[in-house]
Amino acid sequence: MEIAEALQAYTGLTPAAAATILALMVATYLLVSSLFVAPAPAPAPLSKPPQQQREGEKAQEEEEEEPMPFVYPDPVEVGELTLEQLSAYDGKDPAKQILIAIRGQVYDVSRGRLFYGPQGPYSLFAGRDATRALALMSFDPNDLTGDLDGLSADELEVLQDWEEKFKERYPRVGHLACQDATDSGQTTAGLHHEEGDA
Repeated sequence: MEIAEALQAYTGLTPAAAATILALMVATYLLVSSLFVAPAPAPAPLSKPPQQQREGEKAQEEEEEEPMPFVYPDPVEVGELTLEQLSAYDGKDPAKQILIAIRGQVYDVSRGRLFYGPQGPYSLFAGRDATRALALMSFDPNDLTGDLDGLSADELEVLQDWEEKFKERYPRVGHLACQDATDSGQTTAGLHHEEGDA
């Protein structure tokens, strides 16, 4: 009886309730873990003629060969782009790069296709100027602009962090046309200054 009393004092549960909860936890664990186990392969039929059996073994060996890993093409320098030209690089055409602009600089994020491609969680940013949206950490399409007006110091710091991450992970392949950078809230002098930094 000492164990039962200690269990009740420690957990506040009767021994029957504790046993029921433990049983439910074990059942849940077994159910969830069974969802992640690969099913065993079906056994091969035993009555195949030797010729068919050898052909089947060859086919199985070919299937077991390691697939070629996907190799991303080298980034292509695009130079100066307008916002309209940038919109063509949204990942919907698999033959084109996926580009995102931040503070007038254009980055090739094709290596992040799972994130920025058409089905990715950040596909909204592909082919767009994501400056304001990143600063605000926003998925609102109205924030897909380079306009920095009204951003707080904290938001500008968030934007700086994002810009540093993009510089580390993705190659810069171009910049926005000066008119588009100015329309987006950038200054022409600031754009040229950033180009010199890259």
